[in-house]
Amino acid sequence: MAPTKTAPLATRRTILQALLSVPAFALFAAHATPSREQPADGLVEVNGWILKRSELA
Repeated sequence: MAPTKTAPLATRRTILQALLSVPAFALFAAHATPSREQPADGLVEVNGWILKRSELA
């Protein structure tokens, strides 16, 4: 029985493409919307009540 040729798990081209795409993630992270920080004394609604954030602490 002749040995069968199997495809390699990762070719050089695949590894190179993966390495070159890594810096692109930094571009996506830079354009991601940052979480908005609430002002220290902002208004918050809790169970239908409108309270100052300082009243919750």
